[in-house]
Amino acid sequence: MADGRYLFQVTEEYEEERIDKYISMLIDSLSRSFIQKLLKDGKVLVNGVPVKQNYRLKEGDEVGFCLPPAVEPDILPEDIPLDILYEDEDVLVVNKPKGMVVHPAAGHYSHTLVNALMYHCRGSLSGINGVMRPGIVHRIDRDTTGSLLVCKNDAAHLSIAAQLKEHSIVRRYRAVVYGEIREEEGVVELPVGRDPHDRKRMAAGVKNGKEAVTHYRVLQRFRGFTYIECRLETGRTHQIRVHMEAVGHPLLGDEVYRRNIPGNGRPPCHLQGQTLHAMILGFRHPRTGEYVETTAPLPEYFSHLLKILE
Repeated sequence: MADGRYLFQVTEEYEEERIDKYISMLIDSLSRSFIQKLLKDGKVLVNGVPVKQNYRLKEGDEVGFCLPPAVEPDILPEDIPLDILYEDEDVLVVNKPKGMVVHPAAGHYSHTLVNALMYHCRGSLSGINGVMRPGIVHRIDRDTTGSLLVCKNDAAHLSIAAQLKEHSIVRRYRAVVYGEIREEEGVVELPVGRDPHDRKRMAAGVKNGKEAVTHYRVLQRFRGFTYIECRLETGRTHQIRVHMEAVGHPLLGDEVYRRNIPGNGRPPCHLQGQTLHAMILGFRHPRTGEYVETTAPLPEYFSHLLKILE
């Protein structure tokens, strides 16, 4: 690849694969809709000839296309209220509400946590992760609530990133899962990586997955459900959701990782996504070295759910 131009030669393992799926597997950062638009516009060539998105590949085919130069949009500050659990000149910890996206992405450039942070911090955010993710050193999913650590300068960012890499940051989550877990506590040690059959999902135990360890303990059992605390030793994408699905206890309300749900799978009340809350966050302060720990109270929907289950 050079200057946005790509050229691949199809090997035997991809014989009869659809062209759009083939490209999405090779370049994970491209969305399927973007790839299909390239094909529709005749910008994907096989052996020098434009093809449609349902073209089936043959061994030896040469697939070529050129990506337009990336244009990063302006990300604007927005006066969105923040629930701040801790703040000083180097870092802040935000209690993220359900439904809020952490950082802008294609088709979603406003009303994110980053837009709110840019307004609150007046430009004082680390720049290591680029203009799309200022201050963001780790993330939690849109429908996961709770503690998120933000860095105000590059020195703080590097320190927190190093702590994440060495697994020294304390991250304890609360979750409600399907089924009644018998043991009082347990550990899930399964590598997590992109699901080879569905690129929008992650999966446990996949080839070339990254090491992932989740510790869990039972807080309360209900009829058909269990309230648990999960402690992350690593921080892979969707790790808790993937791991709990893998051991037969998917998170209540999760619309993506819901295999092996016992019974009819219906939640006891209306939920917006998975019941998962990042409650406790602990780290060494990047300037002083002192241990800092914050606790995000359970959101109202979560407390209400527990009362219903009781």
